[in-house]
Amino acid sequence: MTPHPSTLPAVLSPVLTPFLVNGEPDAKQLLKQCQWLESNGVGQAIFGTNSEANSMSASQKLRVLDEVLAGGLNPAHMMPGTGACSVDDAVTMTRAAVKGKCAGVLMLPPFYYKDVSDDGLFAYYSEVIQQVGDSGLQIYIYNIPPVTKITLSLALLEHLVKTYPKTIVGMKDSSGDWEYTESVIKLLAPHGFRVYAGSEVFLMSTLRAGGIGCISATANVNPKAIASLAANWKAADADQRQADLDQVRSIFAQYQMIAGMKTAVAHYSKNDGWLRMRPPLMPLTIDQQNKLLNELQKINFSMPGV
Repeated sequence: MTPHPSTLPAVLSPVLTPFLVNGEPDAKQLLKQCQWLESNGVGQAIFGTNSEANSMSASQKLRVLDEVLAGGLNPAHMMPGTGACSVDDAVTMTRAAVKGKCAGVLMLPPFYYKDVSDDGLFAYYSEVIQQVGDSGLQIYIYNIPPVTKITLSLALLEHLVKTYPKTIVGMKDSSGDWEYTESVIKLLAPHGFRVYAGSEVFLMSTLRAGGIGCISATANVNPKAIASLAANWKAADADQRQADLDQVRSIFAQYQMIAGMKTAVAHYSKNDGWLRMRPPLMPLTIDQQNKLLNELQKINFSMPGV
């Protein structure tokens, strides 16, 4: 039994969240940013790691989701992050995404307790699915062990997919471990399981192995080039395009990624409000901002239309 065909694109961005002076997420500005990403062929995984999602409350996220959907954002290209440490918060967020007709949700495991069993992780996802109780629910498991310190075993993924074949439909793998990503694709892609790499660095490798694409931080700032490679990955110049993407990524990777990307968006959109972040994360120093922007200028980087 394989899941329904997906309307989600091959590339999604865990969209940066703009904040107002009072610390509230700025839904109007976020909508504009999502529309810009959409115009560049990139779907929106709002409330991801790079969205500072876990620095926001469930009520803040619910309000923002309502506002961007009311603003006309296409839910068929949306995969909001709905994972939380509490089942109740995860259910609340997931229900809202399903009600809004979002094509999928990206669900972190409960990440506070470490060294938890596969049975415990299975029980978490199972409880969320049972409580949401909607056949339209499409869950993409979010594996990001560098942050959560929890690794999702192949046995756990296989158990989830076999138990909920129409609901557990894919994953975003931000392990950075290509052998693991490839092993998930080999095991589960034949069953219709859709594997997204967590960085465009692995885009070509993922597509060649039978994965779907990537959900990547730097799709926030370099959307068109990443989406273009995903659409033309069999072209003769694909490896050169991959190298170009890697060069941009490597510049941002020298800095705290979210702060670096917000620096770029603020600069190219001429809107310093983008520099605001929620504690414990902090903006780059002025020196770091200048250094980053100089390095981007050297490679003729730009963000047209942002």
